Amino acid sequence: MAAPPPTAEPDDCASATVCRAMPYEIVSIPDVMIEDLASFRPSPPTLTGEPLGFGVVGLPTNVVAAASEQRLSGELLGWDVTVRFRPAGYVFDYGDGTTGRTATGGTSWAAIGQAQFTPTATSHTYRARGTYTVSTRVLYSAAVDFGSGVWRAVPGYVTAHSGAYRIDVLEARTALVDRTCVEDPRGPGC
Repeated sequence: MAAPPPTAEPDDCASATVCRAMPYEIVSIPDVMIEDLASFRPSPPTLTGEPLGFGVVGLPTNVVAAASEQRLSGELLGWDVTVRFRPAGYVFDYGDGTTGRTATGGTSWAAIGQAQFTPTATSHTYRARGTYTVSTRVLYSAAVDFGSGVWRAVPGYVTAHSGAYRIDVLEARTALVDRTCVEDPRGPGC
């Protein structure tokens, strides 16, 4: 026996537990592209270094960027939405023509139990004296929630740039002497 043909008329709801006679509309949540998030911008990262504001030629200078998850609410494509930005990568520009890309913004030597002037994932060793302007950009992944509690990933990244961080790179010179500067204030290097 063949199935009855579909009808355009809804059932009369006589056998339903709940029947709403009100018309309803099925809507589809829009697909969101990274370009659609132009009016939603995460805060820029902060940038600092160790030692604070200077480095030594031939020794690692530790550069640390800080960025965190951010949630911004507003309207997108005619819908109320919350946009979540999470740091997904960091690109450091060390000011001497070199860059480095990392998954994190780095951390202080003390926080990871390392001595000063030791390499870290975000440190950089300068080869010449001078003043360098360091910056970083954070690549944020984005997700949207249209009020359902379900986060939908948005393909691509939103970039936020730090301000400039100045590092004065100096040379350190050592010499062996037979007395300290306290013992011989006129000695070499005193």
